Order: sequence, then structure tokens, then C-alpha cells
Amino acid sequence: MSWKTFALIAAAILTTASAHKRPTPKVPVTAAARPEAAAKPAAAQAPIADFDARNPLSVIALLNFGGAKASLISKDGDTVLVNVTSAAANFTALFASCDAQGRACRAVQFDYADDKAGPSFVQLNAFNQTSALCRTYQDKASKSHVVFSTLLFADDPFEHFRTQIAAWTGCIGEFRVFLKDPTGYLASAP
Repeated sequence: MSWKTFALIAAAILTTASAHKRPTPKVPVTAAARPEAAAKPAAAQAPIADFDARNPLSVIALLNFGGAKASLISKDGDTVLVNVTSAAANFTALFASCDAQGRACRAVQFDYADDKAGPSFVQLNAFNQTSALCRTYQDKASKSHVVFSTLLFADDPFEHFRTQIAAWTGCIGEFRVFLKDPTGYLASAP
């Protein structure tokens, strides 16, 4: 496991542990202008009222609030596909095992694809062996992808989902470093 992956896991554990010690405040978007809301750090508050990571529409609202452009692409059976365009990266989020209304989803898989000529299958496999959280694959069009999946629970606080998003963005960053020099990246991995 690479030191980068280990650091990512340690940060996620520390953040998750501290997130479960205090209840999640439910703050409506309009409350951000109130002085008592401004006194708290913005990262400790759910920026939308009644945030629920199991509801794709709630996640879309959160991502849009953060400056991304997230939109529902499709709902098919028990899955919901969301497209996200942002300054940092464009990716999709596939929510799975959702109820008939496309809510109460049990898992989400984030997927980032790179259009550049990718590493070999052997290099992608070696990357997977060095990362505990991030997984790579090559699709039928030979595009390289990095994915990150997580389970979603009804009692997850906002801070837990924020930690999952941080882990996901860490995967994208680690993958981009890998794509610049797959051989060099793998040579420095333990």
C-alpha cells in the first residue's frame, strides 16, 4: 500500500471518528446569512437542510452549492446516474439499490475517466495493488477510469459524506499523478 493511500485512509478515519462524536447540525441554505451560522466553521455544517447522502437529489444540491454543476442523467430500476462537472474534475456518481422513487440508495460509485492514452493493463493492475481505496480499469474504448465506491446509511452524518468526497477527490488526484508517469509512480510505491 502506498504512503499516499495510507495517509488518505488515516485522514478519513480521523475525520470520521470526530464526525461521530457530535450531532450534525441541520442548517437551511438561507441560514448562512445569520450571524450565529457564520460563527461556526462552514465545513462543520450541512449547507442544505435535511441533507441525506442516500438521496441523489440531496447530493446534487450539495455539489451545486459547492460550485459544481451536478445533474440527474437517468434513473433506471434501482439505480440513479448523476453527472458532475466542476473546475477540479468531471465525473459521474452511480447510486445503487435505491427505492422506487430513486432515494434511500444503499451505495454510490464515483467514476472519473481520462481521455488521454492510458497506461497498460499491467500498470493499472499494479496501481490497484498499491491503493486501498481507489480502483482503476480500462473500458472497451481504452479509456482509463478510477472509481471509488462507498456504502450509504440512514444515520450517516454530513461529515461522514464529506469525508467520502474527500477520499474520492484524493483518488482523482492520485490517479492523475499515476497517469503522468505510470512507471515512475509504481517504482516509488512500496
